[in-house]
Amino acid sequence: MIKSLFIQNYALIKSLKINPSDSFNTITGETGAGKSIILGAMGLLLGKRADTKALLDPNTKCIVEGIFDIKQYNLQVIFDDNDLDYENECIIRREISPSGKSRAFINDTPTTLDVVSKIGGYLVDIHSQHDTLLLASNEYQLQMIDYFAGTNQLLKEYQGIYNQYKSVSIQLENLESEAAEIEQEKDFNQFQYDELDKANLDPEEKDNLEDRLQLLEHAEEIKLKIHQALAVLNENEFSVETGLKEAGNSIDQASKYSSSLKDLAERINSSWIEIRDITDELNRKSEEIIYDPEETEKVRERIDLIYQLLTKHRASDIQELINIKEELQEKISKAVNLKFDLDELRNQKQNLYNKALKEAVKLSEERSKSYPEFSNGVNTLLSQLGIPNANLEIQVSKKEISNNGLDEISLNFSANKGVEPQPLKKAASGGEFSRLMFSIKYILANKTAMPTLIFDEIDTGISGEVAMQMVQMMKEMSKHHQLIAISHLPQIAAKGNRHFFVFKDHSSDISESKIKEVNEEERVTIIAEMIGGKNPSESAFKSAKELIG
Repeated sequence: MIKSLFIQNYALIKSLKINPSDSFNTITGETGAGKSIILGAMGLLLGKRADTKALLDPNTKCIVEGIFDIKQYNLQVIFDDNDLDYENECIIRREISPSGKSRAFINDTPTTLDVVSKIGGYLVDIHSQHDTLLLASNEYQLQMIDYFAGTNQLLKEYQGIYNQYKSVSIQLENLESEAAEIEQEKDFNQFQYDELDKANLDPEEKDNLEDRLQLLEHAEEIKLKIHQALAVLNENEFSVETGLKEAGNSIDQASKYSSSLKDLAERINSSWIEIRDITDELNRKSEEIIYDPEETEKVRERIDLIYQLLTKHRASDIQELINIKEELQEKISKAVNLKFDLDELRNQKQNLYNKALKEAVKLSEERSKSYPEFSNGVNTLLSQLGIPNANLEIQVSKKEISNNGLDEISLNFSANKGVEPQPLKKAASGGEFSRLMFSIKYILANKTAMPTLIFDEIDTGISGEVAMQMVQMMKEMSKHHQLIAISHLPQIAAKGNRHFFVFKDHSSDISESKIKEVNEEERVTIIAEMIGGKNPSESAFKSAKELIG
């Protein structure tokens, strides 16, 4: 339960602090005084988001802090799961800086809004007009049934299996889509692969082929030039080889008379040997070079094929073509392997579906046991709240398994005898909706260990004896839960163990919302004004005192 709530620099609130009773608390005040602002600040402690628009002074940070007594609610496991220190008093704090940065703390440990929301969900249940609107939603109705039937754990277990089923279904859908795409491209990929495989490409062959083609296309010209060189080197009367031989002999003879010429003779002899080697090599080259039109055409065709493949596949070189061939081979292999993967995923999906369906049936059976108790309990409470002919029925239909099971439910309601119950959005007026929602909250309160319940004007459209009956129910609820009721009804305001009054202070440059706990004398005056207006009569004061008892 909430031991204290501190709010600073939020909306119209400069600074306030309240310490509610552990049982029944009422909050009253004129419209626009700031009651909903307090509720908004409370929402921050439950993980709701905020921005700098929430700051009264845009240059100062906003702080909202709540201290909760949680020793009776077995929440230590939740704290352990989220790496938080557990204390019997839990302090939740939110800070919003002028820059818009939001920070959250639990027991002074920084944490995320998701964790704040999770822990806050175990501490406080706020009923607002939004909940009344949600009541017309079939999904929200089913959530309430699970709460009442105590099937939340069953639902959680089912959802674990269902989420696996959905995950595998998505994987299968993606794989089937990929398989269909691969199947469409299979023949084309196979054709391209076969074409590249047949080409038997070598990364180095393009340059070699181009060199070979140059030689083949100019074979005759090359042979002619070689023969011309050979003629100069050793074939004519005054060839280089003959001249070097004669020069070497001459210098060799002269070296008998001058040892300094011996070196030169050896060098001339080496040059002669080198020329002989060159001549032999040129002769071999000349014999190898043969003009072959057939080979020339084959080399040219091979080069054309390589360039066609490079252009077709937009590749820069042969290595890239080889890489493309390997990728095509992988795609072809994948098409074969996909069949096995698809079969395995289809089996997984079917097994998980069967398992989820089994759990969904079990969940439906447990829910169905609670339907009579729920509808009868609500009808009894509505009768006490001034709708004696109230008839709430639960209409159940089955659907394909979804996140919340097999059940599609509709709360159908009729407030009048002889009128067939209709879906809530068609059947209930504003006041009837409020009473219906209160009745549901009342019976749910007996099913939960929720420490604090907050009612935000759940008494809309209610007055007189019905209001008295409602406040008695609130008193009953407050024996087991901390109850905070924001109300415009004097009947409810008069019965709280603590009464807080929200008002606007216009004494400074900026209007501020403030709150104070009122004493008995102030309380009589406030309730008298709720009955008789700003200048209440003696009878209004008398009625106020009677209401307070």
